[in-house]
Amino acid sequence: MGKLTSLLGLLLTHPLEFRTLVHFYLYHETKRDITAQQEHPTSGWDRASMRRCWEFLDTTSRSFAAVIKELDGDLARTICMYYLILRGLDTIEDDMTIPDEKKQPILRQFHNLTVTPGWNFTENGPDEKDRYLLLEYHTVVEEVNRLPPQYKAVILDICQKMENGMADYAHKAATNGTVYLETIADYDLYCHYVAGLVGEGLTRIWSASGKEASFLCDQLELANSMGLLLQKTNIIRDFREDVEERRFFWPREIWAKYGFNEMKDMYEKGDVEHATWIQSGMVLDALRHACDSLDYLRLLKNQSVFVFCAVPVSMAMATLALCFMNPEMFQRNIKIRKAEAARLIMRSTNTREVALIFREYARKIHHKAKPHDPNFLKISVMCGKIEQWCEQNFPSFVILGEKGPVYDSADKRTAIYRAEEKRVAERLAADPRNAPLPQDLFPWELAAYVVGAMLLVLGLSALMVWVMLKFIPQA
Repeated sequence: MGKLTSLLGLLLTHPLEFRTLVHFYLYHETKRDITAQQEHPTSGWDRASMRRCWEFLDTTSRSFAAVIKELDGDLARTICMYYLILRGLDTIEDDMTIPDEKKQPILRQFHNLTVTPGWNFTENGPDEKDRYLLLEYHTVVEEVNRLPPQYKAVILDICQKMENGMADYAHKAATNGTVYLETIADYDLYCHYVAGLVGEGLTRIWSASGKEASFLCDQLELANSMGLLLQKTNIIRDFREDVEERRFFWPREIWAKYGFNEMKDMYEKGDVEHATWIQSGMVLDALRHACDSLDYLRLLKNQSVFVFCAVPVSMAMATLALCFMNPEMFQRNIKIRKAEAARLIMRSTNTREVALIFREYARKIHHKAKPHDPNFLKISVMCGKIEQWCEQNFPSFVILGEKGPVYDSADKRTAIYRAEEKRVAERLAADPRNAPLPQDLFPWELAAYVVGAMLLVLGLSALMVWVMLKFIPQA
């Protein structure tokens, strides 16, 4: 009833969004049903332990669950387990009720505990939202030990790298009393541990599956950028919630220069102008990873893997545009509207369309930028780089029509392209080597040429044998 009321309200207040949602519900079909019997060998739905893991995925991830389930073959189950392992690790790291002396050995041995039959964790605080996952972690352990060795090795390696990074930051906060990240470099390193490594692991899994090129696993810088774009967007959007729970991820290098002593001052002091300047600095930092993310997407060839990667980064760009120069972000957690999310899911099907999405939101950010903001020029340059990437890889004067590409006659580049095309054709025509074969060349004539060539080769071969037998003395 509540959902129906919400849809009716949307119809009256935002009819275009209502149309988008109806279109999404009617025409956007899921590509895979993991509960279907023919999917059981790869999805594991026929096992009670794996069904429970799929339930954990649904309850711990609102945004990733759907796209994970649509991955091809055993990738869906593998990435489900990968996500649950890292969610369990993150739940322990985030829980401020666990003393550091207790937290450190658990974090640093989590990759071993993850394959220890029967292990679970019961000491999370009562308010930790994902504590139930760790209470039944033995179920996760059971399914992790069923993964193919090539996947299991990657997941445990990434888990070990991530757990040590998280443990270092948790120990620093507990012993030094410093809960802030000081510099942008510290911020990048933290995001690498909690998200960049996730991208690295996914990339290695894509390659190990054979569904992506083997060289993809070497593109770790691009994979890291993908992870950082998503993580930094979440950190920007969740500002108020994180500050209230004493999780301070915004680097002091960005916000302290405007006279704030604590991050909560950004909403308590009422200095909206300087707060939004800091906000633009954070968005600027996140946009550094946009072009790398597009480069990464261009390397993918499997459609389910592409959609898995493309949908979150498209939504990240939409979220950055929503947060940019938006003072409401300091007061509450803001999100893109459901219709906008549905539109992005339906559009994020190929690199060109995702590039256009990036350009669309880059233009919105640029339009909202204010000249008196100290970051104005840098924001403009960064948005220009996204425009440049799109224009270089998908020129706007080339229009995709039903019968193939056509060229915009109003764009002066079309005349340049036509002139170059004509010049190349004339050069080829002037070279005798590029002359076309006679149109009246009948098959029997072609056959005669082939037979004649073969007879010539055989004759020369026979002559060489005769010469060798005639003139070379036998031993």
